Amino acid sequence: MSKKFYAAQIQAIAEALQNIFQEEAYADREIARVLKADKRRGSKDRAFIAEHTYGIVRYYRLYAYVEGSEPKGTAEWWRLIGIHLIHAGFTLPDWREFAGLDEQGVKEKLIAAEDRLVLRESIPDWLDEVGKEQLADEWPATIAALNDQAPVVLRVNTLKADSKQVIEELAREGIVVEPIAEHSLLVTERKNLFRTKAFQQGHFEVQDFSSQQAAPALEVEPGQLVIDACAGAGGKSLHLAALMENKGRLLSLDIHGWKLEELKRRARRNGVANLETRPITSTKVIKRLAGKADRVLLDVPCSGLGVLRRNPDAKWKLSPETIDRVVAEQDNILSSYSRMVKEGGKMVYATCSILPRENGQRVEHFLSSEAGRGWELEYSHSYLPQREGYDGFFVSRLSKTR
Repeated sequence: MSKKFYAAQIQAIAEALQNIFQEEAYADREIARVLKADKRRGSKDRAFIAEHTYGIVRYYRLYAYVEGSEPKGTAEWWRLIGIHLIHAGFTLPDWREFAGLDEQGVKEKLIAAEDRLVLRESIPDWLDEVGKEQLADEWPATIAALNDQAPVVLRVNTLKADSKQVIEELAREGIVVEPIAEHSLLVTERKNLFRTKAFQQGHFEVQDFSSQQAAPALEVEPGQLVIDACAGAGGKSLHLAALMENKGRLLSLDIHGWKLEELKRRARRNGVANLETRPITSTKVIKRLAGKADRVLLDVPCSGLGVLRRNPDAKWKLSPETIDRVVAEQDNILSSYSRMVKEGGKMVYATCSILPRENGQRVEHFLSSEAGRGWELEYSHSYLPQREGYDGFFVSRLSKTR
């Protein structure tokens, strides 16, 4: 990593941070906006801005502690960026914006903060309390792993290609990947995958390894009626279509119609022919499908705490009340959407959360309720980043016996 940087880069980072923390912009969208704002920036500039904006979002509380206060204006954001750069191993130039920042003093405060988990891992107090209560001895290692940079994993689209073919195609474009499972490839060096011919031809999708476990858990077969009931932009719908070999009927539902439009575009690129999208505009959409589905996938809305490595700003936007709301929504979805499954059918309940309260406890609550009568739990697994090495995720499979 080059240890040089320029004022224009720091100014772009400061602008992004002000909007993320003071205007509540989402980090990924704000970084994309800043990068598009100046077409003169090269790939190294863009990479520097993105990497260090995310780095400061990730360790915001730690850096504010070292500074002694939270930044309000541009000058204070520059100082916080300076603290981050010292933490990242840079030597600060003699710029007036960094005047008064004592590098040795900053390093000493950073070392002192290592004894307090909320500072070392830079999280709100409430999240630390929830993590300790929910994960006990696993919590320190889990939150530390969620501060690491997320790996990039590809899922080979078996409707169009196999792993060997994708490996060779990417190698021709200077991208090295290695297989980690039958249809999963780990990218060993970060590059723009979306410009590759293999991606544009629909030969792979970018999808974390943990997330890739949801569709196979549903045990779909060609010819079935399969419903992805919280489809979003459809990464798991595309996986289901491949597992179904484009045979049968795949119905993708979501309350956000614009997400389903994105799914249709992706499905065309992937060569998916058995998919139909349907927005959930009222409860009638679910009621009309009662007892008709062989399989239902519920990748439900959640806190997203399992993907903090990808969305580090989420820990500053979440609250205990947020988790209360999503738990209530999860119970409602399980209770109502499970009615779409026919007798002898199966359902997968999945989240990208690490909290048992959103995961196994919701399944237990469902099974003990009136709506859960006649259901049995077949399989359940919690993926933790420090254990499997990928995103935090939860997958469970239930069967309807009567």
